[in-house]
Amino acid sequence: MYAIIFLLAFVLLVIISNVRIVAQSNAFVIERLGAYNSTWSTGIHVKLPFIDRISSRVSLKEQVADFAPQPVITKDNVTMMIDTVIYLQITDPKLFTYGVINPMSAIENLTSTTLRNIIGELELDETLTSRDMINTRMRTVLDEATDPWGIKVNRVEVKNIAPPKSIQEAMEKQMRAERERRESILKAEGEKQSAILVAEGQKASAILKAEAEKAAVILQAEAAKEAAIREAEGEAQAILNIQKATADGLFMLKNVNADDALIKLKSLETLQKVADGQATKIIIPSEIQNLAGLVTSVVELAKK
Repeated sequence: MYAIIFLLAFVLLVIISNVRIVAQSNAFVIERLGAYNSTWSTGIHVKLPFIDRISSRVSLKEQVADFAPQPVITKDNVTMMIDTVIYLQITDPKLFTYGVINPMSAIENLTSTTLRNIIGELELDETLTSRDMINTRMRTVLDEATDPWGIKVNRVEVKNIAPPKSIQEAMEKQMRAERERRESILKAEGEKQSAILVAEGQKASAILKAEAEKAAVILQAEAAKEAAIREAEGEAQAILNIQKATADGLFMLKNVNADDALIKLKSLETLQKVADGQATKIIIPSEIQNLAGLVTSVVELAKK
């Protein structure tokens, strides 16, 4: 009776001990009698006691492998330390288990050799400015190399590039000189722009001043022209008035049937006006001389 109970308890204990629960994002590789049998995915599984065994427990999550800095030599013989970070994921637990011994160590060595090959083709300046190219080439090479191991390399990042101290000092001096050069260029550009603006302002001022002087001259000329026109019109009108008055006088003389004596008397009056001027020599027509003698005789007779 006790033997049966003990046997049942032993069987129950063996069954319970061979029940396994595989968690999410995990996989178990099962061997039966030393050979690969199956891969357990998420869920409850029971293995045969003393026949099946769990060869490896594999996590299917993406993993981050941060390797130590590696010394590499550039094409121009500069030694620098570069460390990389690799993001990988196990896609086939069977290949990961049986593909290579110590897969992470193998990936680290593969990363080191691949990095040396890539950096050996680049010069120092190209190495410092070509991180994206280095990352892409390394990811391509590592992904192809680790595919038989059941590993997929999703991303490779160059974490740090450390040139020698002497190179860093030279680079700092170069950067300082470059910043000073850019500062000088910007300062010169600013002074140039300022001088251009000042010159443009002076040019605009001179143009405005010249235009103002030109407008003033034009206005003065127009005013002088208008005054001359008005003066000429006034003189012309005065001449017209004089001519009209003369014509009217002649017309009146004609209408009153003036005889020779009256005409001579008018001529004498005209001579008197002429004599009032500044002329120093006057030529008197003979008719007027006779008329003057006649007038003198008349005056003498009147006195007697």
